Parts: sequence; C-alpha cells; structure tokens
Amino acid sequence: MTAGCTAAAAHAPHLVLYIGSLQKGGAERVLGNLAEYFFTLGWRVTFVTTYCHPPEYVLPHAGWDADGKPSYDPVHASFEEARAKGIGRVYSDPDAGLLTGSRVHNFVVRYRVLRNIFKTLHPDLVLSFSGKNNLMAIAATRGLVRTDLQGRRRQVPCAVSVRGMPAREYAGRAMTLCAKALFPLAEGVILQSKGAAEWFPARIRKKAVILPNSINPAFIRPVYQGEREKRVVLVGRLDVNKNEGMAVRAFAKTRSRHPEYICDIYGDGPSRKEFEALAAQLHVSDAVRFHGAVSDVPERIEHAAVYVLTSKAEGMPNALIEAMGLGLAPISTDCPSYGPRGLIRDGENGFLVPVDDVDAMADRLLRLMDDENLRREMGRRASAVQEEYAPSRINPMWKEYLLGLMN
Repeated sequence: MTAGCTAAAAHAPHLVLYIGSLQKGGAERVLGNLAEYFFTLGWRVTFVTTYCHPPEYVLPHAGWDADGKPSYDPVHASFEEARAKGIGRVYSDPDAGLLTGSRVHNFVVRYRVLRNIFKTLHPDLVLSFSGKNNLMAIAATRGLVRTDLQGRRRQVPCAVSVRGMPAREYAGRAMTLCAKALFPLAEGVILQSKGAAEWFPARIRKKAVILPNSINPAFIRPVYQGEREKRVVLVGRLDVNKNEGMAVRAFAKTRSRHPEYICDIYGDGPSRKEFEALAAQLHVSDAVRFHGAVSDVPERIEHAAVYVLTSKAEGMPNALIEAMGLGLAPISTDCPSYGPRGLIRDGENGFLVPVDDVDAMADRLLRLMDDENLRREMGRRASAVQEEYAPSRINPMWKEYLLGLMN
C-alpha cells in the first residue's frame, strides 16, 4: 500500500510544505507553526526544503536533528511510521554534478528532482511559500494524481502563499510573466493583505484568499503590567528592505531630549556592519546595541516601552504582531501592501509614518518618550491583537481552507 493510500485509509491528510529552508525568517516561522498545528491534529506533515541553512527554527516534532539530518526517510515511510517519527523532511537541491549547464538546463534539473519528490511522497496537498518556490511548486505538481480522502483519483492540489509584496517577490519582467501565467493553474492562492491582491489580474484575485498569520505561541502570555524599561526595540533581518538604518537615524534625533533611552536591535543580516557604522557616525554606539540573532525574543522585548518597524515593504509582519501582542507601543512605516496598516490604527494603537521619513519617525518616538500615559494606553490597545491573531482562531481558518482544496 502506498503512503498516499495509507493516509486516505487513516482518514488524515498528508500535507507537504515546500520552502527554501527553515532559517530564522518570518515565512519560515509561520510555516513551522502551521506544520506543528497540523501534525498535532493527526495529519502527516512533510517538509520539502532546498537545503538546510542554520540557525533554523526548532520544531518540537521535527523528524531531523540539529544539523538538519532526517531521522527517517519520508519518501518510503508509511503513514503510521511518519506519524510515529515526527514531521518529515526531504531536500530538493540536486547533486552539484548535475548543475553544470546553462540556467535553463539547471532549471530543468531542479524541476525534475522536485517533481519526482512530490510524485513519490503522494501528498494530499502541496503548500508552498514565497517567490520562486511558488512557481516551481505549481509547475512540478501539474499532472500529478493522488487518491483523495474519498478514495477518488484526482489532481494533486497546490496552494501557493505570497508572503510579502508581490512586486518584490516577482520583480522583473520574466518573473512577473511567470507568476501571472502560473498562478491561475494553482488550486489555491493565499495572500497577506488586500494591497497584495491588487498586483494580480482579476482572474487570480477571484481565487485568492487572505489568511492572516497567527501569533507564535511563545508570545501568548499575560501582558506585562509593571513599569516598562526605557528601551526602543526592533526585531528582524538586518538588510536594505528592513531598513533599520532609518531607526538608528531617528533614534539619534531623540538623544538630546531623552538620553536615558536605549535602542536594542535583535537580528542579523548583510547590512549589520553598515548599520553599526551608521550608529558610530551619529555618535550613538553607546545607546544603539546590536545583539544578533537570539532565540528568546519574547523575554528580550517583553518589558520594553516601544517597538519600531522600518521596512520599505512588508506582507503581514509577524514581528509587529508579536510586539503589539506583548503590549509594546508600536511605530511602523506605512509600507506597500498595507500589512502594517491592517494592524495599526494611526494615533489609536500605534503610529504609522511614511517609508524613509526619519523626521516623522523621530517625532513619534519623542511623543511616546515624553508621555508615559500615551505609551501605556497605546500598548494596551495594541495588545488586543493577541486575541485577534491567536492560534486558536487563525489556525482553524487555514485548516478549513486547505481541506476545501483537498476535497
């Protein structure tokens, strides 16, 4: 009996999740949380990742070790074996010796490897996250047949999720054409905001749904009621898009009035040295602290006063949801796709400022630093997202949608 037939007989789906790696990023965290949710429901769950890229998120039910080595072979495992040994993992990166030709040749090799993996796993649905992964997943599942949960022979459905602004994920003429040609072939299209939907033609918008991210369970806790530390915090990858240099510049403008404040930045990335040099140039290195990637973010930021997001483009920013849920008063750029705008009501539960407007960011920082009552009230209102985006509310929405595609 094949793994697919066993899954059908057990009346529980086999969900395959496709992404580049499980390194510490927003999309990877959301997919990891979903994997755990579906696994605890009794589903069989298998990751297909291109490679292992430590440091990665640690999943409680991972069927692989800290170095990414799988503890069993999901391709040949039965449904019962997979359920007993944990969430499976298969790598799709081809042997380096096969990637010796042109870009077209290498694409064909990657496509064939991925298609063969999907074919042998017998999934009830493939869910892909982000950019080129989505295009590959749609192409590699076309024509694959599985036995569905009612015992019928049907196409393996593919759902793709755009995690940020489509114009960035599919930048350039070739990527844009591929996305708009292939997305109509997917059984499901999952977006983060109405702003993201506007990029697609009407035929794709008609099938698209907006499914929010749930808060990471680690951030679900009673909101801290004590006196908050005079700290401004940021969490995320340090790069051009996340734009933390804007926060460094804005924070520097507040120092003459509020020298008691500290700015703590958690995360790492290609722009770290640039941002550290900027802090030195602005003579705030003593107050702007770069901590690198950390695993205990909730404990690090829980007692801080203000959370800042400076991105140039975002989907639905997980870090902003999490900080708001902890009761920090938030300031965010009003970046394209309207993700932050869907969370923050400007002047009520936080502030929105234009992208790259350092003076506006500094002004809002000063307003919060000056007024403890304003900080406290904005943080209290912001914390309502903890209930709105609770896993117990959001995860069943994903379940209902994915089951609908399978059936």
